[in-house]
Amino acid sequence: MSAALPRRILLGVTGGIAACKAPLLVRALVKAGAEVQVVMTPAAHDFVTPLTLSTLSGRPVLTGFVSGSDTWNDHVQLARWADALLVAPATANTLAKMAHGQCDNLLLACVLSATCPVFVAPAMDLEMWRDVATGHNLALLKERGVRSIGPEHGELASGLVGEGRMTGPDDLVRALHDALIGSSPWSGRSVLVSAGPTQEPIDPVRYIGNRSSGRMGFAIAEEAARRGARVQLVTGPVQLTTAVAGITRTDVGTAAQMAVACKRLAPDADVVVMSAAVADFRPAAPAARKLKKDAPLDRLDLERTEDILAWIGAHRRPGQLLVGFALETNDGVAHARGKLQRKGLDLVVMNSLEDAGAGFGHPTNRVTFIAPDTDPVALPLMSKTDVARALLDRLEARL
Repeated sequence: MSAALPRRILLGVTGGIAACKAPLLVRALVKAGAEVQVVMTPAAHDFVTPLTLSTLSGRPVLTGFVSGSDTWNDHVQLARWADALLVAPATANTLAKMAHGQCDNLLLACVLSATCPVFVAPAMDLEMWRDVATGHNLALLKERGVRSIGPEHGELASGLVGEGRMTGPDDLVRALHDALIGSSPWSGRSVLVSAGPTQEPIDPVRYIGNRSSGRMGFAIAEEAARRGARVQLVTGPVQLTTAVAGITRTDVGTAAQMAVACKRLAPDADVVVMSAAVADFRPAAPAARKLKKDAPLDRLDLERTEDILAWIGAHRRPGQLLVGFALETNDGVAHARGKLQRKGLDLVVMNSLEDAGAGFGHPTNRVTFIAPDTDPVALPLMSKTDVARALLDRLEARL
């Protein structure tokens, strides 16, 4: 069985006979939990069809800079999307072009734009692999940080037996896992993330709630899982789903239910990130039956809900990292610093409803990191996925 690999993989397929293994490789990557975007060179079409790889990956296969008549395949954004770029098979021709910085197809443009780790799985016949030029080209690429997986010794398309055979799909997945996750500081860590709103019932129909979509918490959970963590995601009522491997989801409705779940899971967590918008108040005596419109209701008595993060802070174990979120409408930094000190947190992620595109209901967020004894670090408006990455980058140094 292949190792778990909850990562975004940009897979480059080039024009060699080993491209016939690409469907098996895509299937193995997807089975391991990866999101796979395939980019083919024009020559690869002679060995495997884009339809096959598109069906297995669940994404349109890209070959040219333009699809159809007017769809631009932005190589920069493709490269930025990926957690890793794997060229498999990497033919002698493609290795030579990569070594010399050529850029005459979409795949090579992605390679030149990549800031993520780049891997190649060489595949060619014995004499081509032994040729001095191939060895020189691969050595150049390794000097620039490109990592080579294989090739293996075995029977080749020419009938010869020797080095040059592309590494098998399961072994490629395992090598990617070891390189991307096995050495990650998050590998094997336990992370608790809360997300979404809570709903505090007034009666069986109505409730007190808020506009939280849960997107920020889900983005954090998914990013932690992609880095190799074992994630417990406790979420209030949301419309979101996640297929990222490594996440165990617990659904709750009320603040009290979220408290029970988080108290159960927090003691085993290395990192706790409480991004849920938990209600501070709930109806003291919810009605057992629906309140009728014409029934007298002079007042609605409220009581405070339990402060979940304060409880976790009071019961934290040595070395445990605690992160809270603070959504403010005014004096954000001051209020967030107060929360940081009162609850003994390592970090508060503050955002403000005063910032356009931030807060509830947006795919973007604009946050400020506030930690003890340091100046606030304000980030620009960015996607919640990128905010999650920035947050985990900051926490990674503390693991």
